[in-house]
Amino acid sequence: MIEKKNQGVRLRRLRRSDTIRRLATETDLQASRLVAPIFVRYGEKVVEPIAAMPGVNRYSVDQLGGYVNRLWEAGIRTVLLFGIPESKDELGTQAYSNVGLVPKAITEIKRRLPSMAVAADVCLCEYTSHGHCGVLTGGEVDNDKTLPLLAKAAVEYASAGAEIVAPSAMMDRQVAAIRSALDDSNLSETLVMGYSAKFASSFYGPFREAAGSTPSFGDRRSYQMNGANSREAMREIEEDVSEGADMIMVKPALAYLDVIARARAKFEMPIAAYSVSGEYSMIKAASLNGWLDERRAAMEVLTSIRRAGADIIITYFAEQAANWLGEAT
Repeated sequence: MIEKKNQGVRLRRLRRSDTIRRLATETDLQASRLVAPIFVRYGEKVVEPIAAMPGVNRYSVDQLGGYVNRLWEAGIRTVLLFGIPESKDELGTQAYSNVGLVPKAITEIKRRLPSMAVAADVCLCEYTSHGHCGVLTGGEVDNDKTLPLLAKAAVEYASAGAEIVAPSAMMDRQVAAIRSALDDSNLSETLVMGYSAKFASSFYGPFREAAGSTPSFGDRRSYQMNGANSREAMREIEEDVSEGADMIMVKPALAYLDVIARARAKFEMPIAAYSVSGEYSMIKAASLNGWLDERRAAMEVLTSIRRAGADIIITYFAEQAANWLGEAT
């Protein structure tokens, strides 16, 4: 028997039509909140499909213009660059070369589309012959020897025109080293987006194929976070904030929505979430097999990330999602 005091409550009234559902929507998802990762590789006239990530390509610098213009037309206003060099060495020297791929890509994007905001990933893993994110000493990643190299890379990217540098190596004090180097180089306006809570994850597999960054030995669990730890994630974020980060990030996104929500409740600053390669590829693979609707699944995942509290969503669905959002308006 329904109690009399509740007889007037009919929550389904708020769902009765598309117009009413939109009117009552609590969580907004906008193209301007999406960031498109881009893999930049050596060579000329190259657009190279990535087998593990259907629909995602590696681009040579001269081929970036058309793709970035498409992103802009779809409503995407920020890109995140990853470089894939022709040669690698123990110290990852191409990561911080002023004639490296990422500075060239930044210059090209800014030449063609000055209003596009450019973020540059700051790490050594794509550039080292061993595939780890820092310098090795005795077979171990040496935190403090890595810091000046990350800082040097960040300065090169900012000097080329990147508005945002995004250190992902998970070295202690990396944000402080980068912030100090930027300020000392008269680049104090450059934003630092810390990969503050970056967890060791199985969902990075397709990225490692795309970027050629699989470690040649061991794994990254000694510096990336334990996926079981949420309290530690808050400590990592606090450290980045205290060191001068302007934005913080949780990565991956889908398996760590609780961490995003916890960070949102605790920190009054922009929060990014990286919906990583494995999240993208599992939706793509399932949709290609006819097991789910790609558009609905992708938008559901992106909305869940936004609902958890992320202001910025880095996603390989950026262009598609922006076009879908445009169709819905």
